[in-house]
Amino acid sequence: MTDANKGLTYAQAGVDIDAGNALVERIKPAAKRTARPGTMAGLGGFGALFDLKAAGYDDPVLVAATDGVGTKLRIAIDTGHVGQVGIDLVAMCVNDLICQGAEPLFFLDYFATGKLHVEEAAAVIEGIAEGCAASGCALIGGETAEMPGMYHAGDFDLAGFAVGAMERGGALPAGVAEGDVLLGLASSGVHSNGFSLVRKVVERAGLGWDAPAPFAQGPLGAALLTPTKLYVTSALAALRSGGVHGLAHITGGGLTENLPRVLPEGLGAEIDLGAWELPGVFRWLAEGAQLDQAELLKTFNAGIGMVVVVAPDRAEALSDLLVAEGETVHRIGRVTAGQGVRYSGRLL
Repeated sequence: MTDANKGLTYAQAGVDIDAGNALVERIKPAAKRTARPGTMAGLGGFGALFDLKAAGYDDPVLVAATDGVGTKLRIAIDTGHVGQVGIDLVAMCVNDLICQGAEPLFFLDYFATGKLHVEEAAAVIEGIAEGCAASGCALIGGETAEMPGMYHAGDFDLAGFAVGAMERGGALPAGVAEGDVLLGLASSGVHSNGFSLVRKVVERAGLGWDAPAPFAQGPLGAALLTPTKLYVTSALAALRSGGVHGLAHITGGGLTENLPRVLPEGLGAEIDLGAWELPGVFRWLAEGAQLDQAELLKTFNAGIGMVVVVAPDRAEALSDLLVAEGETVHRIGRVTAGQGVRYSGRLL
């Protein structure tokens, strides 16, 4: 019998169901560690269940968000340090949910690759579980897709889906007014935006990922892979304390594009660029890409990962609360009449 006449199996076509099953078993303990009130079942079902009443909600409104890691993933794959991009994936979703006033409740991930390597995939998903646990968010399901011919050898892609809830009437932004104070929460680095430009700067500099980082201790790749900061627990504490009118997650588009998303029509913002020091990674990137200040502020977070819009009479107390929650807080400006973001001072 010729090979053409022999039976084929799914594994011979490049899809290993046994490897997928092994991955599910491997990650069950990590997922279990993220259980919170409302979690109803473990991994393995056709769908995942969550009990809103058990989570403490009487009249909830659901809020959903989805995102990925972007081309930061390329650095993780190329360096082999994939364990922390799962934190980035969670952060990009749950930091958006909190800006709507919602508490993140549960998370699902999508991991797609040409050939499933259980250890690598497990490291990624364990990072996702770490991010979920730090955000009070249950990892209740996901999908692992092995798709031969769709990805280059060694490559994979990630997407995340988060659902949160708030009591009806609790949506943000709400009550933003002229004179409100802008509290900037420090970022942990580049977070997960602008990495196509980051990679161009590294290429232009002729550096490898294992070269010493010009702006930090240790290798360049590891420094750039610093995970996106999770703001959920501190932001929730501020919300529950009262006086928060809005939250803006500073992602792609920087302060210039993201802050106006929480400002009502007819209101803008003034930001004092002298209120914080530009972290070294952004100075290095600006020099390497020859970015002017306006382009820097529209491309990267420039050291501010979240802006909290607060009532003036609550600014000091909320700043102290956020510091107690582990944040580095800068009073960066105020809400004004007009449109858009206006800057004074210089970062560069």
